[in-house]
Amino acid sequence: MTREQVEKEMAQYRTIFTVVRLLEAAQVGSDKTLSDYCKCYDFWQKHTQCQNCISAQVLRDHTQRTKLEYMGSQVFQVTAVYREVDGQPCVMELIQQLDSETLIAPENSNRLMDSVTGYHFKLYHDALTGGYNRRYFEDVLKGKTDPAGVAVLDLDDFKLYNDTYGHHAGDLALRTAVEVVRANIRKSDSLIRYGGDEFLLVLPGIERGAFNAKLQRICKKIHAATVPGYSCLQLSVSIGGVMSQPDETVEHAVGRADKLMYQAKNHKNTVVTEDTAAPRASTAAGRENQTRQNILIVDDSEMNRAILSEILGSDYNILEAANGKECLAMLEQYDTGIALILLDIVMPVMDGFEVLAAMNRNHWIEDIPVIMISSEDSDPVVRHAYEMGVSDYVSRPFDASIVYRRVFNTIKLYAKQRRLISLVTSQTREKEKNTQMMVSILSEVVEFRNGESGLHVQHIGTLTQRLLERLTQKTDKYDLPPEKQELIVLASALHDIGKIAIDDKILNKPGRLTQEEFNIMKTHTVIGANMLDKLGIYRSEALVRTAYEICRWHHERWDGRGYPDGLSGDRIPISAQVVSMADVYDALVSKRVYKAAYAPDTAVQMILHGDCGTFNPLLLECLVEIQDVLKEDVTEAE
Repeated sequence: MTREQVEKEMAQYRTIFTVVRLLEAAQVGSDKTLSDYCKCYDFWQKHTQCQNCISAQVLRDHTQRTKLEYMGSQVFQVTAVYREVDGQPCVMELIQQLDSETLIAPENSNRLMDSVTGYHFKLYHDALTGGYNRRYFEDVLKGKTDPAGVAVLDLDDFKLYNDTYGHHAGDLALRTAVEVVRANIRKSDSLIRYGGDEFLLVLPGIERGAFNAKLQRICKKIHAATVPGYSCLQLSVSIGGVMSQPDETVEHAVGRADKLMYQAKNHKNTVVTEDTAAPRASTAAGRENQTRQNILIVDDSEMNRAILSEILGSDYNILEAANGKECLAMLEQYDTGIALILLDIVMPVMDGFEVLAAMNRNHWIEDIPVIMISSEDSDPVVRHAYEMGVSDYVSRPFDASIVYRRVFNTIKLYAKQRRLISLVTSQTREKEKNTQMMVSILSEVVEFRNGESGLHVQHIGTLTQRLLERLTQKTDKYDLPPEKQELIVLASALHDIGKIAIDDKILNKPGRLTQEEFNIMKTHTVIGANMLDKLGIYRSEALVRTAYEICRWHHERWDGRGYPDGLSGDRIPISAQVVSMADVYDALVSKRVYKAAYAPDTAVQMILHGDCGTFNPLLLECLVEIQDVLKEDVTEAE
């Protein structure tokens, strides 16, 4: 703070306190020696040092303290607050005499205390997060030159949280991130909300190795944190950190850390320090250059490229190509590092439509927007350009304001689209994980009652996946796209769900079942299918229908001698056929209450010889072809 600023602050305090004074460091007694210049002793009419000089403590710790001081029969409340005035350490003392009325009426004392601590807290703390605010940085921290680690933290995709879920979600995301940071720093460290979603972290006296490790830990902890009420939100933070140099102010160190943070922002959920920064980061001209996006102008006319560069160059980095071939070379080099392409149609070597065709083949068009620029504005040409994936069309001669606005809007739209896709993908994965978790829990309940290995369900899923992969490599006879294969693998965990209704004495009988017991055991197929068929609004879901097929028919046999319906051949759904073979193989190679485990080679031979029923000849071929892989799977599981 400047002398003028502190005088204004003291003037405000004088409306509340009996005495307000500013003491320079030389005027405050230390804990060990009594200064001849210490004004404390003059004011309090003392001739010995205070037992608990809060001004000296505040000067040393850079904090704020309050105590009661007695002078004869008078009682004073003394608050000492650390201040730096024109770069020099000082202590502001706020003294209030407490009269008998104040001492008798507690509400007056509370009001007085609130006027001191509350004013200071509101002055220097952020209302939303409770951390320090920008004013605290400006008044207290920025001019400090003590050795420190300084970091800039920026919450990734914060605007997207607000736009998608509302400002309440955004506020909770900020609070969650701040709580994580606070849990991982010391009391002597300072966390400042510097902007909307940007924070400063100042860690005095920390060693370089500990500083780098702490930033990495904060980054990981924030990514693992859950926003209350919004479990689908996946927080991440981009962090840039530097160690302050001798005599360097915190403000200057923040500027260096800020540049590294924007390098981290290119990847997100990343920490970049001086030890890990790209070489160009330390010599970059400034924050603006770190964040400017690349626009590729593709036009054989040097004049047209110059005009567009003039329109856009103040806010974007401009790349240029004189023809389509050069454009594709740029795409190979920069890929999605190019934010937008301005593409002419008529060019030598390779024209604009040939470029669009190549971008479609390589799927660049899905991630990099293209605005066509041409004097060819006939309907067929424009229509063909849109059909090939361009986002917009600008005719020559150029209107600078229109070109700039269309470029800006297109880049912003694509950026938001990419963030939304990322968010939706994250949510989808979260739902898939929850579905898998619930299926696993349910199947574990069944296996617990069944007395079988807890790994049985996991084995069935792995074996099913292996067989499906090989089957689709061998033939296209069955409609098994990747998404359907995933459904079958997930649904396989429910193949024996009907056993939950079978008596334990039959399920876990160590010897051979009687015919009556076996007939009861066979009902688990129909019981499981009926359970799934009674799921109301969910019964038509693909996962439930696939699980139904597997539950009901995984004991059918290729020759029609299975149960419960005696289906044969490909009348048995391929999902049930594959899970059936996986179930038999795992039963053979696993130990059961009624038998020992067979070796994998023996198990394969037993299945091939029909000792365990008959199977689809194609699946038998698959089993033989992947038996070595299955053997490794069994070994790893053990």
